[in-house]
Amino acid sequence: MAVAFTDEDRARITADLLDTAERLYASQGLKKTSLEELTTAAGISKASFYAFFDSKESLYKEVMVRRAPLIARRHAEVFSLPASAGSLAEVMRTATEILTADPFYQRLFTHPDELRSVARRIGADEVERITPYVVTPLLEYIARGQAEGVIVGGVRAEVVMGVIRTVGLIVMNRHLYGDTYDDVLETTINALARGLTA
Repeated sequence: MAVAFTDEDRARITADLLDTAERLYASQGLKKTSLEELTTAAGISKASFYAFFDSKESLYKEVMVRRAPLIARRHAEVFSLPASAGSLAEVMRTATEILTADPFYQRLFTHPDELRSVARRIGADEVERITPYVVTPLLEYIARGQAEGVIVGGVRAEVVMGVIRTVGLIVMNRHLYGDTYDDVLETTINALARGLTA
């Protein structure tokens, strides 16, 4: 027989699941985190988990959505700077610092199989919920820079954003660069920043 949860129970259990998932996914990853570990911390049975999330991947997505404001706060200062090659490079450095220093994203970006597993389940709803925190501020920064004639014009802001995001590929593939990784990353950031500014 299904357990009936009150609204208060649902809010508490959801928060417990999100807190536990964020900690465990960062430390041991999606695959190694068991349903039992998640549900024990929340005080529910494994069967009851599905009254809250349809899979561990869905819970992962929700943790990502919940963390979006944190990313926005970390970028807010750099997005407020006047557009220049220097501030554009700082935008990219801030993004790479999040990917390498934040335990949750570091785990995700150093385990491509987990990234693919979660990415397959990201739909329009999640994108819409993250956009105001992650995408919109970057697009506004780029558009402002283009309007001021500092960031290259003649291409859509979304294209410039795509170019900026390529630095994430270096982070994801850092194992390919050996001891040149830091220099490759910094040189790429500087080259992109110069190439994207007037």
